[in-house]
Amino acid sequence: MSGEPETAVTVHRAGGVVTVTLNRPERRNALDTAMLEQLRQVLTEVPDRPEDRVLVLTGAGGHFCAGADLRSRSYPDLHPLERTRRINEVVLALHRLPQPTIALVRGVAVGAGMNLALGCDLVVATADARFSQIYARRGLSVDFGGSWLLPRLIGLHRAKELALLAEVIDVGRAAELGLVNRVLPAAEAERLVADWAARLAAGPPVALARSKRLLNDGGLRSMDEALDAEAMAQVANLATADVGEAVEAFLTGRDPVFTGRSVVPPPGVGQRGSDGTTGRSGPSGTTRPGGDGGTDRSGTTGNGGDDDGDGR
Repeated sequence: MSGEPETAVTVHRAGGVVTVTLNRPERRNALDTAMLEQLRQVLTEVPDRPEDRVLVLTGAGGHFCAGADLRSRSYPDLHPLERTRRINEVVLALHRLPQPTIALVRGVAVGAGMNLALGCDLVVATADARFSQIYARRGLSVDFGGSWLLPRLIGLHRAKELALLAEVIDVGRAAELGLVNRVLPAAEAERLVADWAARLAAGPPVALARSKRLLNDGGLRSMDEALDAEAMAQVANLATADVGEAVEAFLTGRDPVFTGRSVVPPPGVGQRGSDGTTGRSGPSGTTRPGGDGGTDRSGTTGNGGDDDGDGR
């Protein structure tokens, strides 16, 4: 297990699980420039690390994130459009991650903090969690990806209810709306996230990345286009050793060991030359979780706070 020094964002890696912790507990993990930059850095590094199989995002000190820190404005020296672009890079980096992501939400998740959690693939919340699209109380409109995420997660009218009224909702209401996957006491929530993360880390990385991308993009496609995309995803899966490994494991009654390694040789390897000999040989490569040897990416836009003055 490895860790980084205590900073605005801490990162720990163990068994293929990357745990990213927002680490400004004295400000309820409100987002400032340092936190945004460190978060952007780790989110852009993870796709290029095949050993990173799943990412868990959480907050220190009993809270997830209180949105943007109004007492320490992010990127104060930048033009507002450039500042927004830099902030949106964090949203896009999370959305584009090929690896599965899990948010573990304790305490407040409001404004940008709420949308940061919703940007993850799975959301597990503790019984004391509370959420708000707080923006209207700050004289602002929804950002940090909320306008894209909310209608897709809960429908347009419910999304408007949250955005326009800017109410703080408890975790029971959040579960009723479909904003979270599970609500559990803190210790049970931590155990569930650890279990889910371990299972995802042991899963077929290319297939999981392809399924994630298909679902994220599904609402933007016709049925014909969705079927074409599914076909291409299966072609990518069949180019890995994981399909054969799954079959062999099933037939022999053991658990599969998925690696995402390619079974398709690189160009020129194994091809016959004019003299009848084959080209150089070597071990097959490892595909990144994007599924076709690279990372798959789509888009989002995306900033917010709570009643204690933290966040937008």
